[in-house]
Amino acid sequence: MDLNADLGEGFGIWRLGDDEALLDLVTSANVACGFHGGDPSTMRRVCAAAAERGVTVGAQVGYRDLAGFGRRHIAYGFDELRDEVTYQLGALDAFCRPHRTRVRYLKPHGALYHAAATDEVQAAALVAAVSGYDHELPILCAPGSTLAQLAVGAGLRVVAEGFADRGYLPNGALVPRTAPDALVTDPEEVAVRAVRMATERTVVAVDGTVVPCPVASICLHGDSPGAVASAALVRAALIDAGVTPTPFA
Repeated sequence: MDLNADLGEGFGIWRLGDDEALLDLVTSANVACGFHGGDPSTMRRVCAAAAERGVTVGAQVGYRDLAGFGRRHIAYGFDELRDEVTYQLGALDAFCRPHRTRVRYLKPHGALYHAAATDEVQAAALVAAVSGYDHELPILCAPGSTLAQLAVGAGLRVVAEGFADRGYLPNGALVPRTAPDALVTDPEEVAVRAVRMATERTVVAVDGTVVPCPVASICLHGDSPGAVASAALVRAALIDAGVTPTPFA
């Protein structure tokens, strides 16, 4: 099972999360590409640290929305979103190369992640960007989403992702961040949920419903409270359950 985390989301003098500590625990790093978070120096630093540890680097692409951390929906047209995603892929790849690594997958961030789960235009723009940049790049996204379906239709590899530290609705969607049960902050509970995802391919929704969760990667948010402690406990719990943390790409 792959363990991924959103990293490099600071900007300028502002640091968000402990990138280096998380890189010691995860197998894949979703690195912000400068639009919703990150900047050139941060991108270089995280790529270097990931390469040093053998952690796979993925491009976490988002809306051009630093002020809103990419969590505000933007009604992009197809061409503009395709081009902005391509721009972000190329920018991060440029910082990978000096450290003898490269971008190995794409994951949308925040509002773009949720929009591409249902919006055919935005999902298609992401698929077009990846297809045009490197047809071998996998897309990390929600299982069964519009993005997943269009990517498979375009011949791209899709890697299904689950969230051990996020609440789920009975329909399998994530609880909106504005709702009380959006985040799971107890590290013990996060670890139990991660093991369940890895071994049973299910997750317990906020109403107690057991929901199918057929994923190959588990995300741990680097900006959540106690993110490093949760990641350490999740990794240890997976190993104890006989699951080896392994990158998918």
